[in-house]
Amino acid sequence: MSAAYYIHPLADCQTKNIGTNTKIWQFTIVLPKASIGDNCNISSHCFIENDVIIGNNVTVKCGVYIWDGLRIEDKETFEGIKRGHSYGASSSTQLLGYWIESQAPGVTK
Repeated sequence: MSAAYYIHPLADCQTKNIGTNTKIWQFTIVLPKASIGDNCNISSHCFIENDVIIGNNVTVKCGVYIWDGLRIEDKETFEGIKRGHSYGASSSTQLLGYWIESQAPGVTK
């Protein structure tokens, strides 16, 4: 494991925009223009597209696909899912104590 970050040998990580102490696990694909912050854990079987920014101290659980245009704030400042953000089919989100804006795709009051 490198002092800067760790990429599992079975991951296809094409970006160099990876923060310190971040771990990217097996069978995960990260495209070249994606940006991942410090102290993140990207679990196995994930896909992260090009126009994606992941803040600091974020965990992405197994099998999550993160599509172009999605911004994930630092864990310390995360308030909820912002208007205009979209999530892929079969996504599941655990938001204990957070909110989803009423105009987010697929969300009704």
